[in-house]
Amino acid sequence: MKSLFDDLSAQCSKKATQQYSTSFSLGIKLLDKSLHRSIYGIYGFVRFADEIVDSFHGYNKEELLSKFRKDTYEAIDNGISLNPILNEFQKVVNDYNVDHKWIDTFLKSMEMDLSDKYHDVLSYKDYILGSAEVVGLMCLHVFVNGDESKFNELKPYAMSLGSAFQKVNFLRDLKADYEALGRTYFPGVDMESFTIEHKLQIEEDISADFKMALIGIKKLPRKSRGGVYLAYVYYLQLFRKIKETPVEKIMESRIRVPNISKMGLMFQSIVQHELNLL
Repeated sequence: MKSLFDDLSAQCSKKATQQYSTSFSLGIKLLDKSLHRSIYGIYGFVRFADEIVDSFHGYNKEELLSKFRKDTYEAIDNGISLNPILNEFQKVVNDYNVDHKWIDTFLKSMEMDLSDKYHDVLSYKDYILGSAEVVGLMCLHVFVNGDESKFNELKPYAMSLGSAFQKVNFLRDLKADYEALGRTYFPGVDMESFTIEHKLQIEEDISADFKMALIGIKKLPRKSRGGVYLAYVYYLQLFRKIKETPVEKIMESRIRVPNISKMGLMFQSIVQHELNLL
């Protein structure tokens, strides 16, 4: 029965999320159970696309990503794919009527990673939009369960949250992105002379995104609010650690939040959510 394959597809997306992101996996646990499968489905899709451009060295990344794009739209159109990750993703897209332009914008950002090593202000904004902000919008489709009015109300906040997460990732991964992949995402920044002034300017921008995002999180339906808030808290803690880290250390190692700290933050977030203290 196809239901068995669909169940396998769901398990594959869940496993991909758990394998690649402790933070998002724990965040999803605090969402209402009815939302788990769909959010795993979205994360599995974006994770696989990202892996193509970031990890599959020695293979034809352009060809792989092009096929992934083609297979994605065929899966959506046909309502099925033999790729379990895409089979699960098409279900989310079709169940929640996710706008295809968000998918296209995301895949275009992945294509940028194949060739763009440096960004100006415009390409940086385009990349953030595609790689992070539209992912937030895909999830928002699920969180509001088709309520178009609520979606439009929360859209700018979801985009700010995705932007904050991505920019924190850029700061955290400065060393790996520059040394291993030859990429510099922040416009006008020379990694050979990354200064405290550069870092402070970037941090100010991220702080504004976090501030905007929290307004929207408080307006989310209760079924999704707790999990999204936990992801917010995790990234805010990571951001705080980065802010406390000297510039030279940022370029030497990857900043992390220990798993034991994540568990403490999870407990704190549960209490705040349950007591309506966000």
